[in-house]
Amino acid sequence: MIAIIDFGSQTTHLISRRLKELGISYKILPPEGIVRKINKKTNKGIILSGGPSSVYAKNAPTIDSQIFSLDIPMLGICYGFQLAALLLGGKVINGKKEYGPSQFKIQNSKFKITDGLSKSFRVWMSHGDEIIKLPKGFKIIGSTEHVPFAFAADFKKKIFGVQFHPEVEHTEFGKEIFKNFIYMCDMKIQNHVLDIKKIEKEIKEKVGKTYVIGAVSGGVDSTVASVLTAKAIGRKFIPVYVDNGLMRDGTREHLKKIFAHINIKLRIINAQKETLKKLKGVSDPEKKRVLIGKSYIKIFEREMKRLKKQKIKAEFLLQGTIYSDVIESGAQRSPAEALAKGDKGAIHAARIKSHHNVGGLPKNMKLKLLEPVRNYYKDEVREIGRRLDLPSEFTEKQPFPGPGFAIRIRGEVTETRLKKQKKADNIILEELKKAKILEKVFLSFPVLTNAFSTAVKGDGRVFGEVIALRVVESNDVMTSSWAKIPYEVLQRISSRIVNEVQGVSRVVYDITTKPPATMEWE
Repeated sequence: MIAIIDFGSQTTHLISRRLKELGISYKILPPEGIVRKINKKTNKGIILSGGPSSVYAKNAPTIDSQIFSLDIPMLGICYGFQLAALLLGGKVINGKKEYGPSQFKIQNSKFKITDGLSKSFRVWMSHGDEIIKLPKGFKIIGSTEHVPFAFAADFKKKIFGVQFHPEVEHTEFGKEIFKNFIYMCDMKIQNHVLDIKKIEKEIKEKVGKTYVIGAVSGGVDSTVASVLTAKAIGRKFIPVYVDNGLMRDGTREHLKKIFAHINIKLRIINAQKETLKKLKGVSDPEKKRVLIGKSYIKIFEREMKRLKKQKIKAEFLLQGTIYSDVIESGAQRSPAEALAKGDKGAIHAARIKSHHNVGGLPKNMKLKLLEPVRNYYKDEVREIGRRLDLPSEFTEKQPFPGPGFAIRIRGEVTETRLKKQKKADNIILEELKKAKILEKVFLSFPVLTNAFSTAVKGDGRVFGEVIALRVVESNDVMTSSWAKIPYEVLQRISSRIVNEVQGVSRVVYDITTKPPATMEWE
């Protein structure tokens, strides 16, 4: 197997996914005491992940330098490369920061590590430090405009380092880099197939004879998780939709379709007034997420008590949590606990935002969590859905955040602002659908920015709110690029929003990639 040493990168789990896709066994390990954990007979390669720290920061994660004398091929990625360079005698400084796309050029293509790579290709960067002096024995393989040592190696020791992230989908030839490294490890590449029967078996074994309450929202993740659970335990699965008024128009109808498709009755709970009351006066996005997460749990626990009166024992709450939710919520436990719970890659990770279904959950929950797609990314979940023969309207639906419009409205969520948000959202969906763009993009939505600017309407001055339009292309949520929407479509969207949504002064288009931006604004 290959040992992946985790320094807390948002994309550590993506490294394991790339290996899994190539049929390679792996184990994610924390850096603490790593030399004792490496077995030369079984560990044919080592990958040092990226991470949010600076190699010079106080308490930054590090490794015993003895690891470099184990004679095992090694690949350092971003922070992992910087740390290896520093420990081997190179020099790292707080240099030019780069987040997002950059053009990489190979300077030396005579080595096998470059087999199958183009002379020039796009890579995805996310770093603040940079290596300005390579350790003795290292040779440059390639560079970018700002990073002279973007890809380098000590071929005698079989230590390779890249400043960019080959594991993310937006880096071209990333898979080929992993393939070439696997060959250096003297391992064979095999095909990997998603084992849906195994997921269903795990659900059945975990649940046993008890019932499962399903937190469903109409999104791809909760839909696929629900169908997997229904196939595993049948009518012991009880789907519940909490209609808190923060979801897109038509969500109820969409959910009814889903559960009619698998012949299971859907329970709908109205919670619009209750939710808006809880959000009154709350502007901080983290507080919104936590409040909504706790609110959901209280409602589901009430449902559990209701079922108990009917002699139905419900112990589990099903959630459509996926891996990007876990990693963006950051490490919630110690390294040992995180690994034991399966949160691979979240050990030293920075918290980006507490997803309502991860960091927003109360600690004293009465229901146990069932999260069958927790270790999968969005595109993998879609593929599972397709393998379950679900209609494309279920599997290809745009993602929608669990806290709904609450995190697309910056500042306080009021009934008036919610109406404005929904109207703008419908306009965007309608215009993208008309232009036959909607099915081609990953995500599209407006943001009520809580910023105001002057407008002129009917020869009069209006000081109205600015709406930001966000449309992105992605597969696994971990990286994204902004969609190149035709100007005439953007013009129609802008004109309609400014004319039809009361109190709006202008529309701006967000052209920021991830990284550095997140998908959502909050």
